[in-house]
Amino acid sequence: MDFVCAKCGKRESVATRKAKCDCGGLWKLDFTPPAFDLGQVDKKEWSLFRYRRFMALEGESWKTITLGEGMTPIVPLDENVLLKMDYFMPTLSFKDRGAAVLVAHCKAIGVDKVVQDSSGNAGNSVAAYCARAGIACQIFVPEGTSPKKIGMIRAHGAQCTVVPGSRDHCADVCRETVEKEGVYYANHVYNPFFYEGTKTYLYEVYEQLGRLPKNIVIPVGNGTLFLGVMHALDELIAAGRIDGAPQIIALQTETCDPLLQAAEQGLEHPADIRPTPTIAEGIAIGKPMRGEEILAYARKYGVRFVHAPEDEILPAREALAKQGIYCEHTTAANYAAYLNYCRLYGDTPDTLITMCGAGLKSDH
Repeated sequence: MDFVCAKCGKRESVATRKAKCDCGGLWKLDFTPPAFDLGQVDKKEWSLFRYRRFMALEGESWKTITLGEGMTPIVPLDENVLLKMDYFMPTLSFKDRGAAVLVAHCKAIGVDKVVQDSSGNAGNSVAAYCARAGIACQIFVPEGTSPKKIGMIRAHGAQCTVVPGSRDHCADVCRETVEKEGVYYANHVYNPFFYEGTKTYLYEVYEQLGRLPKNIVIPVGNGTLFLGVMHALDELIAAGRIDGAPQIIALQTETCDPLLQAAEQGLEHPADIRPTPTIAEGIAIGKPMRGEEILAYARKYGVRFVHAPEDEILPAREALAKQGIYCEHTTAANYAAYLNYCRLYGDTPDTLITMCGAGLKSDH
């Protein structure tokens, strides 16, 4: 099992400390799992590692890392909508899926310190799992990040550095630290092992429902859940478990939509935009580093992009809360986008929406 550069094709051991290829290209993982089969799922393991036969894992390091992430319930909101309650996680967000696998990989190859940049949730997840693994951790977050997310990161013993400016600038500052200090970049966008965790989202849905819904709503900033779902779709189709892909509905905010604009313009790379503030901080990514890969998958599977109208996010959050679902602002954007999609395309039944972050983390 190797890393392969998405740009030049160079191969590198997955034990490398290099965040990316020397040519600047990001790594992909050269790993082909066996055909997905529910009979090969370890039903005695109540975490996402029940799917470990189909995941790129080295050794048994996951056993000392897992916090019971995954296996989140699916509940009906109404006759048209199902909610996948992915904030029922150890650090209250879906990012635990990827962080658990990425940190298990770090443990397996002997990493003793990591840095990462995040809008909050991924940083909190990496900090928590690094604490579990005994790995030192520094998280960079942009100004405006929820104070409660910052507090959680620091509670796990990680150093949290608040960077003035945008989310994209925060990433640049963090990557400068990686270059200067040579520390391991445990980043949820750069490192392909993260997607080995997020792909279990779709595995779970398939196991829980015995099928996939006709429509699946996915938020897209850097695309960590989106790409995990795409990888799982590839695998389920290759295994003959499903005949084709459901309609994927990918959402971005009105104020930060480089992928939506690219899709509308027929571009193969993210559109050049100037982001403006949004309360959906988790998807406020003006320059998604895997944008070309995201757009290639969007073309392959006929993904439809839709806006989450900024002035409808808080009303969507309030509507969900009145149904007992208390989610963060970025998560409410998923529901706001679904309602906007229905206005554009009509009644959309049999739809799955992810509840990716808990509400208490973004009360600010």
